[in-house]
Amino acid sequence: MKYNIRGDKMIITDAIKDYAETKLGKLEKYFKDDDITANVLAKVRGKSQIVEVTIPTSKFILRSEEENEDLYAAIDLVSDKLERQIRKNKTRLNRNIKDSVKEFNFDFDIKDEEESKEKIVKRKNIEMKPMDEEEAILEMELLGHSFFVYKDMDTDKICVLYKRKDGDYGLIETK
Repeated sequence: MKYNIRGDKMIITDAIKDYAETKLGKLEKYFKDDDITANVLAKVRGKSQIVEVTIPTSKFILRSEEENEDLYAAIDLVSDKLERQIRKNKTRLNRNIKDSVKEFNFDFDIKDEEESKEKIVKRKNIEMKPMDEEEAILEMELLGHSFFVYKDMDTDKICVLYKRKDGDYGLIETK
C-alpha cells in the first residue's frame, strides 16, 4: 500500500508519518493489490486533531474520519474504524462483488458477532413537492432529522440536504 499523508494547518513530521504508515499498514492484509493508495489528511479544528483516511479502490471508496485531542489517538481510532468497516462488510463484499473487486483479499476470518445482520426495517414514501434550499433547511429542522430529501424548484433535481458534524449544511444534487 502506498501512503499520501498531508496536513491542513499542521506540519506532518517524520514521526507522525511513520506512525500513520505503521497503523494503516495493518490494513494491507485485506488488499491483494499493492497499487492501493491511502490518502491521509490530518487537520486541526480548535483543540481537536482530525484524521481523515480515504482509500479508493476500483469499485468503491473506503473512508473514515476520527477526531481526538491527541493526533496519535485519532490515527489509532481511524485505523481501527476502517478495519471494522472491512471486516463487517466482508460477507456483503464477498457475495455481491467478489469477481469485480480484484484488490481485496477475502481470506480472513470474522467473528460470528461481527457478521452483518443489517436489513431494511422501514420503508417510507414521501411526497416530493418542489422547494428551495431555505425551505428544505426549515423542513429538516422542524422534523428534527439530520438529512432531508426534496425536489429543487429551480433546477427540478432531486437533492439531499444534510447536517454536517461542524454544524453547517451539505447538499447532494442528482444529475
